[in-house]
Amino acid sequence: MAVLISGVQTGSIAQKKKISKGDRLISINGNEINDVLDYRFYINETKLILSLETADGKSKLAMIKKGEFEDIGLEFETYLMDKQRSCKNKCIFCFIDQLPKGLRKSLYFKDDDSRLSFLFGNYITLTNLTDSEAERIIKMHISPVNISIQTMNPELRVKMMANPKAGESLKYLYRFAEAGIAINTQLVLCPGINDGKELEFSLNELSKLYPAVQSIAAVPVGLSDHRDGLYPIEPYTEKTAGGTIDLIDRFNEKFKEEHGEIIAYAADEFYLKAKRKMPDAEYYNDFPQLENGVGMWALLKSEFEDALENCEITELDRRVTAVTGRAAYPLISALARKAEEKIKGLKVNVVAAENRLLGSMITVSGLLCGADIAAAVDGTDLGEELIIPPNCLRSEGDMFLDDMTVEELSDKLKIRITQNGPGGEDLLSAFTGGIL
Repeated sequence: MAVLISGVQTGSIAQKKKISKGDRLISINGNEINDVLDYRFYINETKLILSLETADGKSKLAMIKKGEFEDIGLEFETYLMDKQRSCKNKCIFCFIDQLPKGLRKSLYFKDDDSRLSFLFGNYITLTNLTDSEAERIIKMHISPVNISIQTMNPELRVKMMANPKAGESLKYLYRFAEAGIAINTQLVLCPGINDGKELEFSLNELSKLYPAVQSIAAVPVGLSDHRDGLYPIEPYTEKTAGGTIDLIDRFNEKFKEEHGEIIAYAADEFYLKAKRKMPDAEYYNDFPQLENGVGMWALLKSEFEDALENCEITELDRRVTAVTGRAAYPLISALARKAEEKIKGLKVNVVAAENRLLGSMITVSGLLCGADIAAAVDGTDLGEELIIPPNCLRSEGDMFLDDMTVEELSDKLKIRITQNGPGGEDLLSAFTGGIL
């Protein structure tokens, strides 16, 4: 297989070696290049022989000497160099199946690509993996790998994923662990299905793969208002969420006695549903599962309080409004009050937005739409600026889930809009207009 070169950087090694846009890269030092993982692995040698095919089908070689991590200047159409692999499962809890119709096409794509686990931290299910791809991960020592487990019970995993390969594909988990590949895992928990005794079993089985398995995140299933015809799943209640936290705490207590640290974490949402006090930042060690909503509350609080303590401003004439989801509203409100107490004249009005597109059970800020924000602040004196959450826009940074742009929302509300950064210092900076 050959990979199309979409561009060559001006002044680069590749340009000096007369490699051109439209050429196809066939191999590096005799190793076939199929995608980004092959390329990244083999390009780090200091002496390279690139085998290429020109646009008119002629073969050519490029001999290159470079620094170990020096870039040679080739560009490709996508990060992956080929098509992204879609998920072959039909999970009973899949959130994409719960999206309403009429959204942009890209939102309905189900990713299950092991290469994106390495590149961007995406979680994979292993059901798309082949023996040869698993061997490549081991050979290249691609680490860490993030795996969405759901359950260590093979039969139950088949039922939950509606894929006959779901149970047997767990073999790759064991192969990676044996090879010393670092692994982060997640369990999307559905009440009465893979929690309780099944969760206890999964935790115990995963703990046997320590230290390769570095962390386990338990995440409550997300349920939208668009589940007609889908597998019936009940939401977590205060009691069942509390029971899940207690089970994980018991497991961690035993695990810590044996290994000196904890490995399993309940997502922040479990504590909110259970109406339990959120753990302090120290509980989460190095925050291995932030992308799963594990420890985000504690980290934001800790970072904000540290930034506020070091803030030199004591007075500021500024009134702003900050919008967030219902889940984070208590925390953002409390942090805003702390800032107002220290900085005389600062007024931060915090507004919780309901998710009108996906439903009332979706309370995270990252899934808020432009229309949700507009409805939440309707009739509110917004002050001089509206601050929106750091994660509610698509990766390009200009459009909400409902395709409304920031500019359109700004025009609608007749207010300047600022997207807050991800950290606690970013939030304080947004409150103060960048003056710290």
